[in-house]
Amino acid sequence: MIAEKTPLNDIIAARIQQQGRITFADFMAACLYEPGLGYYTSPGRKVGAEGDFYTSITVHAAFGRVVAREIAQMWRGMGAPAAFTLVECGAGNGRLACDIMDFLAEREPVMYQSLRLRLVEQEPSLESAQREMLASHSNRLSWLSPDEFASGSFTFSGCLYSNELIDALPTHRVVMTAEGVREVYVTLNDGEFAEEAGVPSTPEIEAYLKRVAVKLHPGQQAEVNLNAPKWLAAASKALKQGFILTIDYGLAAPELYTPRRKLGTLLCYYRHQIEENPYLRPGLQDITSHVDFTTLMKRGEELGLQNVWFGEQYRFLLSAGIIEEIEDIERSPRTDEEKLRLRLTLKKLILPEGGMGDTFRVLIQSRGVDAPSLLCQRRIGG
Repeated sequence: MIAEKTPLNDIIAARIQQQGRITFADFMAACLYEPGLGYYTSPGRKVGAEGDFYTSITVHAAFGRVVAREIAQMWRGMGAPAAFTLVECGAGNGRLACDIMDFLAEREPVMYQSLRLRLVEQEPSLESAQREMLASHSNRLSWLSPDEFASGSFTFSGCLYSNELIDALPTHRVVMTAEGVREVYVTLNDGEFAEEAGVPSTPEIEAYLKRVAVKLHPGQQAEVNLNAPKWLAAASKALKQGFILTIDYGLAAPELYTPRRKLGTLLCYYRHQIEENPYLRPGLQDITSHVDFTTLMKRGEELGLQNVWFGEQYRFLLSAGIIEEIEDIERSPRTDEEKLRLRLTLKKLILPEGGMGDTFRVLIQSRGVDAPSLLCQRRIGG
């Protein structure tokens, strides 16, 4: 299929004509983050019925409320400090932050008085939507640019959380050939984007695969996301004491790089349709790849972080309070029909097969907290 000629299409093509082939990571970075033209840096609704995909936060507010329950437990585990900062990277329209803050204001008033919320956002046009969504919490709200966040000048104690952030960080792509690991580059062929394999652009790629003990099979393609551990390093540098909570779809390295995934995990989303060709409509469709949680855990340990908990989203939600949220719904004055509809809706978050429950994983890392005791560490049903 011929790529849709978007303005970004011509910019990337001109870039390749001028400097030669580019890495897929550079191509993906332009498609998602080119100022004013990238998927995440241009105005428009990306999530929900009017957008291109759903996330856990668009299913029901209970998702954010359960995350808030866990964050309150983190606050208590840190000795209920008088100052506690929440940092969200990639907050979108602010819906998740609003659900978390609403819960804490309602159920944890003492903690709420200590709260400050910082949103790390790349797209300036989202600030107005976030400001509107979080209007009732405006006196606790401020923003950071990604550059400020990564500069090392910002530090905090509290919890940094993200939901479906790391899957959208630009990733390199590789393929195993008879000559060894080769990187997939983006070039032009008769004016259209095309791929060609070449020597890796950086030795970090093979070092990455070696670190997680991955040996690709002949012909196997895979993603190597060098930006994920770099992002974690910036987050770790900012965190003086507290937690980093990462929610995303992904796997541990042995599952992620299995030969069964011969073509890797790269996918695109456009108007709720899955598209495998990343070269269609540059800037208009989302491009993602599964998160390698093994690398995040190993890199975290190198940075002095403690791996507190890792598991499927359904296990996290069940242990951290989704049952209590369902019970609250049952006790509410809603009609039986409304209650049934909400129960069915919440199933999407916790069903381990066919829902979001085991597609998504949750990783919690900490610094400077002795023997963290979190809700998600409880045994389900125990």
